[in-house]
Amino acid sequence: QVSRGKMAARRALKAVLIDLSGTLHIEDSAVPGAQEALKRLRDAPVALKFVTNTTKECKAALFERLKKLEFDISEAEIFTSLTAARNVLEQKHIRPLLLVEDSALKDFKGIDTNDPTAVVVGLAPEQFNYKTLNKAFRLILDGAPLIAIHKARYYQKKDGLSLGPGPFVTALEYATDTQATVVGKPEKTFFLEALKSIGCDPEEALMIGDDARDDIGGAQNAGMLGI
Repeated sequence: QVSRGKMAARRALKAVLIDLSGTLHIEDSAVPGAQEALKRLRDAPVALKFVTNTTKECKAALFERLKKLEFDISEAEIFTSLTAARNVLEQKHIRPLLLVEDSALKDFKGIDTNDPTAVVVGLAPEQFNYKTLNKAFRLILDGAPLIAIHKARYYQKKDGLSLGPGPFVTALEYATDTQATVVGKPEKTFFLEALKSIGCDPEEALMIGDDARDDIGGAQNAGMLGI
C-alpha cells in the first residue's frame, strides 16, 4: 500500500522493470499470456528493462532462450545480477573465487581470478560440493569478503521448486560468522543501477515480478511501485 504523501510525490510513469524467470518464463517455457502482455506494454509510452537474478547462464544465453520463446526483447534491455556483480568486482578491483555455473562465466570474461581476494556465490549446483565450499570457507576465514550475487532461497523449475544460492550463502555466513554483501535483488543498488541505465528515477518507475520479497519488496525499498 502506498501512502497519500508518497503518491503525491510520484511522477508520471516513464519506465517498467520486469522480472524474467517465473514472470515471463519458467526454464524453456513461456508463462501463459506473457508474450501478449509484453506486446501491450510495448504499445505504452514507457521504457522497459528486464531485470533478473538468474545466474545459471550468461546474459547472451538468456537472451537466446527468450528469443526462442518469441519474446520481443533486445539483449541491451536485459540487466542481470551477474552484470551487477561484475560491476562491483571492477569498481573494487576484486579477484574472485567464482562459485557460478560454467555457462555464466562468459559474463566475467577478463576478470582476474588468480589468488582470489573475495568469494562470489551465484546459483551453481555443480560447484556446491564440500571441496569447493570448504575452499570458500577458508578464504573467508582469512579475511576475504563474501559476495552473494543474490540470496534467493529457491527458484521455480518445471518439476517444482529447487534450492537457490541463498541456503549456501547462509551456510558460509554461519560457518565464518560473517555477513555477505548482496548485489542482486532485493538490494536497492540493483534497482537503482537498472534505472540509471535507462535514465529514470525510482519515482517514475514500476516493478512487475513474481517474488514478493525480492521483486516487489526490493523495488518498493528503492522508491518504486511494485505489483
